[in-house]
Parts: sequence; C-alpha cells; structure tokens
Amino acid sequence: MTKFATFAAALGLTASSALAGGYVAPVVEVEPVIVEEQPASSNAGLVVPALLLLGVIAAIASDDDDS
Repeated sequence: MTKFATFAAALGLTASSALAGGYVAPVVEVEPVIVEEQPASSNAGLVVPALLLLGVIAAIASDDDDS
C-alpha cells in the first residue's frame, strides 16, 4: 500500500508541475500579400491582326504557281 501511495504522490507532483503553466496557443503572424495588377498593354489588339496579315503575305509570297 505504501508503494502505491508513493507512486501516486510522485505521479501527482510530476503532473502538476508539468501542467502548471497551462496551454498557450502559438501565435502565428501572417504577413499580408500585396498583389499588384499590371495595366493591360495598349497595343494588345494589334498583335493578332498583324500576325494574320504576315501569314497572308507569307502565303502569297510562297505561292509558286508557275503555270
């Protein structure tokens, strides 16, 4: 019986000192993310027609119809 009482007392003292401070949730600071939007380029509407025009010119120039 004394062994059990000694064990219970030792366990009780150990547990109380281990939990003496209580639980404190960790504080995580998140840095804000800044998203910078770049303005659309002013000549974006000219790229596709220019490429189509170059394709038509290349097709006409490579036409080797020597009949």
